[in-house]
Order: sequence, then C-alpha cells, then structure tokens
Amino acid sequence: MRAPLSELLEKRRFAVIDGAMSTALEVRGLDLKDPLWTAKALVDSPQEIRAVHRSYFEAGADIAITASYQASEAGFARRGIGPGEAAALIGRSVELARGAARDSGPGFSGTLVAGSAGPYGAFLADGSEYTGAYRLSAEDYRRFHRLRLEALCRAGADLIAFETQPRLDEIEAVLSLLEEFPLTCWVTVTLDQSGTRMPDGTPLDDLARVLDAVSRVEAMGVNCVPRQKVSGALRLLARGTGKPLIAYPNSGETWDAGSRTWKCLCGGGGAGAAEGWERFVPEWLALGARCIGGCCRTLPADIRAIAALVEKARAAGR
Repeated sequence: MRAPLSELLEKRRFAVIDGAMSTALEVRGLDLKDPLWTAKALVDSPQEIRAVHRSYFEAGADIAITASYQASEAGFARRGIGPGEAAALIGRSVELARGAARDSGPGFSGTLVAGSAGPYGAFLADGSEYTGAYRLSAEDYRRFHRLRLEALCRAGADLIAFETQPRLDEIEAVLSLLEEFPLTCWVTVTLDQSGTRMPDGTPLDDLARVLDAVSRVEAMGVNCVPRQKVSGALRLLARGTGKPLIAYPNSGETWDAGSRTWKCLCGGGGAGAAEGWERFVPEWLALGARCIGGCCRTLPADIRAIAALVEKARAAGR
C-alpha cells in the first residue's frame, strides 16, 4: 500500500497544508450558516470551492483538504438527499481539489488531496468537536463514517484526514473501518483547556502511543486549536511516537456554538492574521512538525506566510 504523505515528505522534507475552507468561502460571499457548513457549497457553489483550493495552491500549499468535513450520509439525509447523491457530492469534493491543482498549472501535479473526515460531533453542529460531549458504540461510529470513506476512496483521495477529533473511542472505530479501504491517513485532534489532553480526557502521549501502533496512520497532530497551545501538544505527542507530527491551528479564536460565531479569547488573531506565524512555525518545525497549515479563520495570506517559513527551513537543511 502506498504511503503518499511519507513519499511527499521524503521528497520535500516538510509539507504545507492549506487553510480554512469556510473562512475563504465566506470572504467570497457565501452564507454558511447551515448545519452542512462547507458541505452546503458542494451542493450549490462547487466552483467556489475549486477557486478556494486554487488560491491555497498558489499561496504555496502542498496538500489540499477536501470540503467534506461536515459531509456525511446522515447530514445530507436531514436535507432530503439520499445515499447515492450524498456519495456523489462527497466524491465531488475530491474532484474539485484535483481540478484546482490542474488549474494551477503543471507544477502542482504532485500535490496531495486529503479527504476530510470530521467527527460525529461535527454532524451535531453544536461545537461537540471541541467538547467530545457525545458517545456512540464502535459500530455506530463505523456506520456513520462508512459512506464518506467509500466515496472519498472511490473518487481518488490520496489519504484520509481524520481531523478535529475529540474522542479516542471514535478514532479507534474509524481506524478499524479504514482497514476496508486501500488508504492511509493522518489523525489530528482538538484539546481540552489544559492543552495536554483531548476533550474526552485522553492524555496526548497516550494518544500518540495508540496511533504509533497503527501502520495506516502516517502522521498525527493537532488542528483547530489556538497557536499558543501547539508547541506543548507537539512535545507531548513526541513522547509517544517517532512518526511525523502535524499542526494546523486556527487563528487563535474560539468557536461559540450558541451564537455560531468565532470569538477572540487569547489576544490577537482574527481572519487572515498572517502576522505572527514567524513566532510559531520555526519552533513547531524544531519540535518535529513536518506538516503545517491553517484551520478556521485562516486565509491564503496565512498559508503564504507559513510556506515562506517552511521553504526557509528546507533551504537551511540542504
């Protein structure tokens, strides 16, 4: 089985992940106040998704994450969309990322497309990916995720991004499901207030040991957490693994599920807060991060800043 992320890192040493799909779509005028969130654009504005992917490639991203984070069989069913059409829409997310790479020119033919698989909590649309305040059986988790993984695999995703995960039991269930498909993955999690544990209470070094033992997991890390919490998380993860680490934090704001808005609680931040990455990226690289990008409330300017810092590190390592 191919290990596409490992192959990319062998060639490039480091990789740049893209930034927020939601924020970039909103900047382009889309209203995403919907339980489907960015998956709404798969239905009614697919070319806007393609344009956002292209903007991130042109900013220096090596990896595109598909707009399938909130795209699930159950989520589409609430909108009267059946399994066949839901699978087609999820497959479209891969095709749009591939099309954006072609639009960007021949130099982007080696970019990777990571099929996004958000947690069950994302389907709940109540901020549960940051709290882990839900629990399903292993089989129910697998049932929830199966159609999306099938669709991403059939559409040709290079690997799966199990991202914004708050619960270890769900991670273990989806990794067992992944054995049905010829794909590898990365796993990134959110954090509790301490920054040392997942929202369900799992210590990060314990998580790393679990993931380190799974051959299909190519890398692990954190996403959609404040930048200030990333270094501590990377140190803890490194205690339990020698695999590549990943960091793609948000801009430093916190999601308020009640008002469905982002609130800045940590000084600075905000959409497109490209300034300040130089305070963080070199340290993350030194701590073992091999893949760095942005999550919610970041924009192409952020990825351009990150890519410049990563390229500087590549050049220094030659």
